[in-house]
Amino acid sequence: MLDWTDSNCRQFHRLLSRHALLYTEMVTSAALVRGGARHLLTFSPAEHPVALQLGGSDPAELAQAARMGAEEGYDEINLNVGCPSDRVQSGCFGAVLMKTPALVGECLSAMRAATTTEITVKCRIGVDDQDPEEALPAFLDAARAAGIRRVTVHARKAWLQGLSPKENREVPPLDYDLVARMLAAYPDLSISVNGGIATLEQAKALLARGFDGVMIGRAAYHQPADILGAADAAIWGDERAPADPVEVAHKAEAIIAKHLERGGRLIGATRHLLGLFAGQPGARAWRRALSEMPNGTLGDYRALVAGLTERRAA
Repeated sequence: MLDWTDSNCRQFHRLLSRHALLYTEMVTSAALVRGGARHLLTFSPAEHPVALQLGGSDPAELAQAARMGAEEGYDEINLNVGCPSDRVQSGCFGAVLMKTPALVGECLSAMRAATTTEITVKCRIGVDDQDPEEALPAFLDAARAAGIRRVTVHARKAWLQGLSPKENREVPPLDYDLVARMLAAYPDLSISVNGGIATLEQAKALLARGFDGVMIGRAAYHQPADILGAADAAIWGDERAPADPVEVAHKAEAIIAKHLERGGRLIGATRHLLGLFAGQPGARAWRRALSEMPNGTLGDYRALVAGLTERRAA
């Protein structure tokens, strides 16, 4: 979710779900260690529980980055071995590391030695011409040998040549059955599944198959009220009333205000709210209104939200 799940986004999402584990965008270890970009780790305490997602392939560098993330207070440090984008491949990290599980094991071992914060990993079932029946177990063997206990598997191969990142999320067929077989083969691992999950009904069905968790990306972003807003009750059995999107829009004002105080543009924060009313009456008008005020003021946003309340009361 590079360029999507920034701190503003995560703070908005936390208004919808009290329990969901939120992930940062992928931050490269090189940017933190060699680029001095520690500001990329800044987050709000309101985001907890939140995981820092790292990209990299140098064990020592990843260890230092993991230590920095732990010092900032992240609840989990996750190594991304699933992203297929061109800029990730050129840096020799992300999904291309599926080809070198031994190196991944070294990276994970170094990260674990650097901090007591839990280290986890996200992967694909294979890349390019790899046989997933061989590639995935080889990867899980390396992760387990490094002391990792929680793994998230995107249940698709990644084709590093010939498919765009978008196509890699849609074209390679899903193989939940293969990942499910890993549950029995690796009973000591906590295995979550990712890929193609668009509803909470799908998530519940996968949990019923024995998966330890379900990761939902773009559906949660584009339909946050339907996914995150309903997840606490549907997944965790939280009996408290689900978050009301109109109330979330009101509470989001404080997050937007801080963003503007830091010199950001209004759309830089409100773009994460475009889908807040997805599937509800007025959703299109809401998206259009936000999109038409990219350089607007907090007053513009406040007036828009006040209109929501007035229409509800009418």
